[in-house]
Amino acid sequence: MEHVDIALVGGGPVGATLACALEGSGLSVAVLEAKEKLEAPDPRALALSEGCRLILDRIGVWAALAPRTAAIETIHVSQRGGLGRVQLSAQECGVAALGHVAEYGDLYAALGARMLDSGATVLTGARVTEVGATSGYGLVRYTRGDAERLITASLVVLSEGGKALPPALRRDKEYGQSAVVCTVRTQRPHNRRAYERFTADGPIALLPLHDDYALVWTTPSAQVETRLALSEAEFLAQLQAAFGDRQGRFLAAGPRAAFPLKLSLAQDSGSPRVLRIGNAAHVLHPVAGQGFNLGVRDAWKLAEALLDLPRERIGATPMQAFQRQRRMDIAGGSLMTDLLVEGFSNANPLLHHARGAALAALDLLPPLKGLFARKMMFGSQSW
Repeated sequence: MEHVDIALVGGGPVGATLACALEGSGLSVAVLEAKEKLEAPDPRALALSEGCRLILDRIGVWAALAPRTAAIETIHVSQRGGLGRVQLSAQECGVAALGHVAEYGDLYAALGARMLDSGATVLTGARVTEVGATSGYGLVRYTRGDAERLITASLVVLSEGGKALPPALRRDKEYGQSAVVCTVRTQRPHNRRAYERFTADGPIALLPLHDDYALVWTTPSAQVETRLALSEAEFLAQLQAAFGDRQGRFLAAGPRAAFPLKLSLAQDSGSPRVLRIGNAAHVLHPVAGQGFNLGVRDAWKLAEALLDLPRERIGATPMQAFQRQRRMDIAGGSLMTDLLVEGFSNANPLLHHARGAALAALDLLPPLKGLFARKMMFGSQSW
């Protein structure tokens, strides 16, 4: 048995952000990560907001990651088959970039390497079997190698993605959609421009990544296998028909993968000794790219809250201020993404015209457009 101040279950990007943010705090931190190595050869693209970039810079990760990212200087939002569009620009918002795009594998590697230097005890190959709490401490049972072990902590933080979270402890909303992801090459260079294109089946996102685009194509779940099985030429033809020709012709597509989309919000654990952050607390639809950024803000704000507490009060004092603050940000982010999915993923002619009018109005009202951009960059609580 070991005891630490913070036991962190999950050493992925959100968990690693928390471990790095606590460097130099004097708190003992143990990270339990199921993977044997802190790497994930995963080409999926993540849109990192400007607020997320600032956090990564503060914890000493951005300098190593930046050369592997692509800046987003403009975001073009439109709907298929209708008038009205809005364009957001970094210049109008007074920032160098609205965000950056990174491959998940590159982000994981940069954060993992930084976490190993943070002073945290990182236990790879640790498969957690039970998480619990008493009035005096939280506890985590795990296996590592052939041995079953137990670690106690003043506070247990779950950031493992929520895969083991029982249905009774979460609220799920299924969209009947999946995301088909791959890289695509277009006839015209991306010039650091991202697209969000709404169709009746769901949004299509193009994110600049190196010399190509990372594609996130929302697809009805019943059509996913068919879309994955298309030849490259057939796939590109369907994409061209759905997206249009703003980037000229689609020339090539990389290997495709798909994953289901849903909204999932965890219930309160009921114990001040156990907290959830990142995907262990909330899973959002990828429209507007808010999910990962929300998790990074969880980690940063939790670190701030822990640094404000006397060491002996960690876990003994309900972190109501932190939970209240995060609840507002999570509710705002989940509500925004859910409204975008429900309001734009349909062929209702009345909503179609209303959407066009809303996009046009947003583009013509700079103060409102600036507010929307700030919330995209820094979260729903920014003003």
